[in-house]
Amino acid sequence: MDHRFITLVAALATLTASVSFAHGNASHEPKPHQYVAAQVVETAFGRQGDPRKASRAFTVEMTDRMQFTPPLLTLKRGETIRITAANTGQLRHELVLGTPQEIMRHSDDMKQHPGMEHDEPHMVHVAPGQQGELVWQFTKPGEFQFACLLPGHYEAGMVGKVVVQ
Repeated sequence: MDHRFITLVAALATLTASVSFAHGNASHEPKPHQYVAAQVVETAFGRQGDPRKASRAFTVEMTDRMQFTPPLLTLKRGETIRITAANTGQLRHELVLGTPQEIMRHSDDMKQHPGMEHDEPHMVHVAPGQQGELVWQFTKPGEFQFACLLPGHYEAGMVGKVVVQ
């Protein structure tokens, strides 16, 4: 075999290894969204909340039984809440807020593009054994949902309800 080819392969292997090790053990979990009032976007189910104005906090447990506990949150219109999504399972889970129609549409998108990356203030992705947090202000009355839209989770019943009075 040509020694130039062997040298090239060895150089590429060294370069690849150094890039791989340079990454270290950094988490791929998104960081919590910073609240910037000028960048807040109103949706059909509310808007990102100012953490300093959160009036209540909820912990929602996510399990590998494809359930949220509690499965129902009851709030007042205009209320800003802090949700801690606690993944007590061995699988990755997420908590995504939305209208039933938006949740269904997003679920369909996830089926077509299972590796789709998304990072919005109304969603939190949580590795096994970890917690994530979001702060949301529900500005409109109605019934909304929170769901895990990872492939197969929503279909298995991993969905909860938010009632805003």
